Formats: sequence, structure tokens, C-alpha cells
Amino acid sequence: MARANDEAAALIQELADLLSITGGDAFKIRAYEKAARAVAGYPEDIEGLDLAGLRKIPTVGEAIAKKILDYTTTGTIRQVEELRLQIPSGVRALTAIPTLGPKKALAVYEELGISSVDELATAIGEGRLRGLKGFGAKTEENILRGIELMRSSGERVLVDAAAVVADEIVESLSALPQVERCTHAGSLRRMRETIGDVDVLAASRDPHPIMEAFTALPLVAEVIASGDKKTSIRTAKGLQVDLRVVPPESWGAALQYFTGSQAHNIRTREMAVKAGLKLSEYGLFDAESGELIVSETEEEVYDRLGLPWIHPTLREDTGEIEAARGNELPELVTVEDLKGDLHSHTDLTDGIASLREMVAAAAARGLEYYAITDHAPNLAMQRMTDEKVLAQREEIRELQKSHPDLTLLHGTELNIDPDGEVDWDAGFLSAFDITVASIHSHFTQDEKTMTRRLVRACENPHVHVIGHPTARSIGRRPPVDADWDEVFRAAARTGTAMEIDCFPDRLDLPADLIRRAKRLGVKFAIDTDAHSVPNHRNIRYGVGTAQRGWLTPDDVINTWPLEKLRAFLRKT
Repeated sequence: MARANDEAAALIQELADLLSITGGDAFKIRAYEKAARAVAGYPEDIEGLDLAGLRKIPTVGEAIAKKILDYTTTGTIRQVEELRLQIPSGVRALTAIPTLGPKKALAVYEELGISSVDELATAIGEGRLRGLKGFGAKTEENILRGIELMRSSGERVLVDAAAVVADEIVESLSALPQVERCTHAGSLRRMRETIGDVDVLAASRDPHPIMEAFTALPLVAEVIASGDKKTSIRTAKGLQVDLRVVPPESWGAALQYFTGSQAHNIRTREMAVKAGLKLSEYGLFDAESGELIVSETEEEVYDRLGLPWIHPTLREDTGEIEAARGNELPELVTVEDLKGDLHSHTDLTDGIASLREMVAAAAARGLEYYAITDHAPNLAMQRMTDEKVLAQREEIRELQKSHPDLTLLHGTELNIDPDGEVDWDAGFLSAFDITVASIHSHFTQDEKTMTRRLVRACENPHVHVIGHPTARSIGRRPPVDADWDEVFRAAARTGTAMEIDCFPDRLDLPADLIRRAKRLGVKFAIDTDAHSVPNHRNIRYGVGTAQRGWLTPDDVINTWPLEKLRAFLRKT
């Protein structure tokens, strides 16, 4: 089931969105947005907290605490319900378009009577928005991109939303005495960015009690289909989960088959046919006699096809079969390989945990080094000053005494301005251990301008890592336009790493661009960009994306020993 924290945070964020549509106070809207992030990232379950307990959540004052208490008592926030009634559903439907703000959504509704995404797309095609104040050709282009982005995401969910559901199901079913093995498969096992439905596989000789337990789980809202081989349910949030139960002796073949991808499975079945075999979810068989050859483990299945075991994140038919045949599969980076994290935030800027809490979370991960990189002053809303960042540096030096096994690095996340410049001058920047430079504004620059902007940032000798390089937000904001090969060549030439940001709605760089950058000699940093203690758990998604990009530990600078990392950061 969804955590109460997440559901309350979603309602508070919706309240901020609804107030934006009605022209609410900008300061109050920002306060709600910040509180939503704080509630979602708060490590303690808000269920059962009283008003005083809720007020301990960073950025949550008494008024917001009362709204959260309203949710934990009634299951909703009354102000949200009231605003939903005030705002036409058509306007709320339009605000789902990532690139259409609430004010423009209200304008097209009031001026043109448009109340659906399809009507808006048609109106743009007919040129009906041209007469509206604030709507030009560029606005129309951005809206159409937003519509395309929204439609392409369809009913898919981010990888973390699917993983939370899958983990809960696997944990529950694994505890049953009838279950010998249980895991998730499908696109989630391949660590795709978005998931259409969750596939769970169990091995047992007695499937019926397992299916009964599955359909009785608290997260089940609807049973779509039920049987002893396959049962499908839908959660309250609309995510479909398919559970398949196979005999233990079929486990390996079934896991290979249901992991996919379809394209990868077609290739392996073709290889089987050429060898006089037949491959299915039940095993690898002799095509003529029907005799079972192997099926118990994935390793056996691949070995009989003449291949080494192929990591699930590579199974997309993008060269992994050929690499396996040539014994050229990479030894992929893992979470355990990471020695450090080079991008994180505290409550000095937009984080919701203190410096001490974030350092303790890094130490609990077993890291050897950890960088604190709060925002720089050009991101004005974060209210950073020279005095604040220098005071933080002293605080880090004091805190270092309490963590002899964890080297603390003082860094900052710089803003790549529209012309490619960054915050602070060279003298001030030279005193930081590490800097991450990121795009936080002007996302719609043309390709040539954006390329030059990113190249200039790479060429800055005090910029070590380009943070979330495409600036995308999956399902909400498209990636920026750039000549990525030119950017990557500049990064390789200047010794600037490209980040793989672990936030599930970023996973940026994406896997396809990671492979392009790797071919051009770029190094990478896999960073949580953590803004709260729970955000540290996102590391699994960034590593999964790096694996999809075929990265080895040597490609990733925060797998390196500290001295080797420091040499890289000198950009010599």
C-alpha cells in the first residue's frame, strides 16, 4: 500500500497546483510545494502523529500540520476537495500537460472553451491560440511537445512506484511455506525508466494457496483474472500486477522468458531453433523428441545456447547477444562498487534534512567519501550567500571529527546560466572540493545555443560534474535540445564527468546517451542528488540506469579510491 506520507504529500502538492490555478498567493504556494517534498521525504510514518509530531517535519508549520492531520483523520484534505469543486475538471485535465502552466490552462478554457487535451491539440493545429495574450508560436510548440510527452507515458509509472509494489509482494509471498523462490521479472528487472505492469514470478508445487494469498494482499483493489498458473490484480492506483507460479524445475527458463525483453527473447528463441531446440517459459527442449534439456537456472539456459549469462539490464537486443558471443560483455557496475556520493543537499537550501542527518545516512551506507553540494546563489529561491556556504564549510570540518571513516567533501551545485557561465568567480570556486553544474532554467533554448552552453560549462576548469545533463523530468518535462556528441567530446577533452542522477523522475543521463558518451571517452558519476534521508535509497535506480548504459566500475568516478578521484577533480 502507498505510504501515508506519499499520499499526504500528493494532496499538499495538489493543493499548491489548485491554488496556482485560482491565483493564490505565490509565497503560500511555494510553502505548500516545499512541505509536500518534506512530508514525502520524512523518514517517520506520519500515520498516528499528533499536531505536535507533525510540526517536527521540516518546513511544516501549524497550518499545514492541521491539513495533514485532516488527511490522517479523514483520508483527504477538505480544502483540496473544496477547490476541486471550484475549478472545472477540464482545466484540471489541461494542467496534466507538462509544459502548460495553470494560468495558461485557465486562459484557454475561459477564452476558447477548451476542456480536454485533444481539443487543445486540435485548436493549436487550427491556429486558434494565436490571438490569445501570451500564446505565440514557441508556446504552441512547447505545448505540443508536452502533449506528446504525456501521451507517450500513457499508463506507465516511474520505476520506483513499481519497485515499491513489487518489493512488498515479493516479501509477502516469500514468507509462505509453499513458495520456494520468488522475485520480480519483466521491465522492472531490466530497470526500465517506466513500467507498464509488474511481473512477479514464484516457484512452487502448490500454487493455489499462493494465488489466494496474493489476491488477499492489502494493496489489491481489483482481481482481474485468477488461476493457478497466472493471476492478475490491479492496485488502488491502477497498476496491474501479474503473478505467475511455475514448478521449481522450470524456474530458470521462466525467469529468462518473463524478464524479456521481447526483442531479446526473439533472438534467443531463434538461436534455439538453429540448434535444433525449442525454448519456452518451461525449459529448453529437443525440438524433435520434446525431451527437456535444461530449465532450472538462467545460467544453464544461456550456456546451452552457447552464451554466458546476460545481465537483465542488458537484455534489449542492442548488441548484448553479439557481445556475449564474443566474450565481450562488460562487468557491470553495482551498488556495492560505489565508494562515494558526489551530489546531495541539506536544509541549508532545498533539502529537508540537516547536514548531520545527511552525513549519518551516508555513513550508514558504508561510503568512504561523501560530498555536500547545496545550491549556489544564482538559483535565487534557495537564498544562498557567500557567508552561508563558508559557515557550512566550517561546520563540515567540525563534523568530520565525528566521522573518521567517512571523508566529507565540501561542494556546491552551480547553475549553468543561459550563456554557460556559473555562480562565483574562479577564486571562490577553487576552494571547493567538488562542484556539480546543472541547468535549472531556460530549458527551451535552441540546439546550437544549448550545446554551446553545456560545452562552456565543461570547459570551466572549476566544474567537475555536469548534473542531470538533459534536465528532463520524466513525464513532465522533455530533455533539452543539444548536440550531445559535441557535448560529450568536450566533456572527454576537459575531464568533466557526466552525472547519472538517481531520482526516479530524472535518471539522467538516460541509458542511450550513456552509451554514446562512453564511446566518446566520458567518465560518469552516479549520484543520489539526495534532498532527504530516504532519497539515499534511490541509488539502486541510478545504478540500474548505469548498467543499462553498459558501464563498468572503471567508468564511474565515485567507485574510485579517494586519491584517484581527487586527481580527476584537478582537471589537469
